[in-house]
Parts: sequence; structure tokens; C-alpha cells
Amino acid sequence: MPQSHISPNPRDPQTPVAPLIASFQSQRPMRAGSLLITVFGDAIAPHGGTVWLGSLIRAMAPFGVNDRLVRTSIYRLAQDGWFSSHQVGRRSYYSLTELGRRRFHEASQHIYAEPRRQWSGDWCCVLLNAVAAEHRDGLRRELQWLGFAPVSPNLMAHPAPDRATLGENLQGIAGADRIIVTTTRVMSDSETVFNELVTNGWNLDELELRYQHFLQMFRPVYRWVRDDAASDEQAFQVRILLLHEYRKIILRDPFLPEALLPSDWSGTAAYQLCRNLYRAVAEPSERFITSAMETAEGPLPPAEPGFFDRFGGTK
Repeated sequence: MPQSHISPNPRDPQTPVAPLIASFQSQRPMRAGSLLITVFGDAIAPHGGTVWLGSLIRAMAPFGVNDRLVRTSIYRLAQDGWFSSHQVGRRSYYSLTELGRRRFHEASQHIYAEPRRQWSGDWCCVLLNAVAAEHRDGLRRELQWLGFAPVSPNLMAHPAPDRATLGENLQGIAGADRIIVTTTRVMSDSETVFNELVTNGWNLDELELRYQHFLQMFRPVYRWVRDDAASDEQAFQVRILLLHEYRKIILRDPFLPEALLPSDWSGTAAYQLCRNLYRAVAEPSERFITSAMETAEGPLPPAEPGFFDRFGGTK
């Protein structure tokens, strides 16, 4: 029988939700805006992308994000182009803009997809020599966000990027029309040297530590959820904090093929844990979302079909 979405105090020290919330609240400054982006991208976007501010405020309260902080954070995000707002009577409703939807779509390609670890041995190289000097730094930053590492000041490389979306992600960035993208295979006698040169461009040690911390945080939570101990509201809180922490790491991960990773790479275990825990809380958290959050027409509509494809299928 489905449990009520009204849960016990989530900060009850007897539940594994409490240390997750405490960890979030201990961040200085508290990243309320970042958490709201997670809530919108993961929980509200699949349900149409619009929510009544009052119901959002209620859902955020157990995280320690009060009314004022929600209002301030979502106003700033709206100023940055993520959301638009409209009034119905005295109620405010916030909706994702087209820009916000595109940003979520780009991020979701990293967050919910299984990391690609197979490799043909080819490298995708981006040459910046023809780009005007004043535009190169912006392109380097964007390419690094996409997982590319610098080989030299005007050469960025990645062993297995998503070539289908590379041009889409660079669209509109000054100088992008002047880059040269090529595929190459390093001669066998230089292969080890080139691999070392490029892998030095990624901070894998820091990523490894982040993944290990993620595993320590969420392994006990998964055991607790697997035993059906969480209410619908707690499942929602776990889902949001799970994605919030995973998103911060995975968007820094260059998704290197297995051949270039340490043999005991914790990113693999972190993906599996995130996938399994997300699947476990998907159904109860959906019950909470559709019963606790509202649009001008009433409760949020059911999730779009694509939601159930996340992490290889949540059903």
C-alpha cells in the first residue's frame, strides 16, 4: 500500500535522510539556487516544467531552505534566464524558459546516461589556431566543460566525446565557427606518451575522492530505502539530494574510456549506486511530487514518457 506523502521529521537522527540534509545545510554559502535547479531539472521538468511557488516553498522547507531564500534564489535564476513567471490572482507560477529547457537537456545527457567506456583508439582533436585570440579562452572553457583536455595552448583533445552534440553545445559561442575538429590515431610508438600528456589535463585524483565521498554518503541510504523504510516525501528528499550531489561530480567527469582510467576507478561504482538508488525512490517520489506540487490547473500532470528511460529505465 502506498505510504502517505506526509513523513516524519526528515531530520530525525534515526533516518539516513538527516545526515544528507545536514551535509547540504553545512555548505557555506548554502547552495539554495543549485538545489532548486536540481528540483526543477529532475522533478518538475518531466511534469510540464511549471509549478506554483507556494507548493515549491513547502517542498523545499524540509531541506532547510526557507520561504525568503526560495523566493530570492528563484528570482535570481529568472534574471539569469532559467525561468519565467506569471500571476494568477495572488499566486505566482514559475515555468522553465526555452533556454532553461535546453540547459537541462544538455546536462541530462551526462547525468542519466551510462558512461561510455568503450574506445576505438581514436582521438577527437579541436584546433583553435584559426580562432581570434580574444575568443579562445571562452572556447577552451566550454570544451573543458564538455570533457576535453588541453594538449597545447591551441589543441584540445578527448578520446570519446559525444560528436553528435559537440557542434550543438558550441553553437552561439564566439569563435566556434573558426575551430577545426578532426579525428586522429596516435602512432603506436607515441601512444603512451600522448595518453599521459592528455590524462594530465584531467584532475582524476580529485574526481576519485569526490566519487568515494559520494559512495560513503549514499550506500547506507540505499540499504535503508531498499528495506522500504522511507515515506514518499523522504523518497523525494533522497532523490533530490542524490541527484544534487551526483550532478556536481558527473558534470566534471570527462567520461574517459576504461583504457585510460585507473583499474579501481570509483566512478563506475558511483554510477551503479546512483542508478539503483534512483530506481528505488522513483515511484514513491513521483507520488509525492504529483500530490504535493501544483500548477494553475491543479496537481502536476503525470511524468512524460522519457522520464522512465532515465538510468536505463526506472520501471
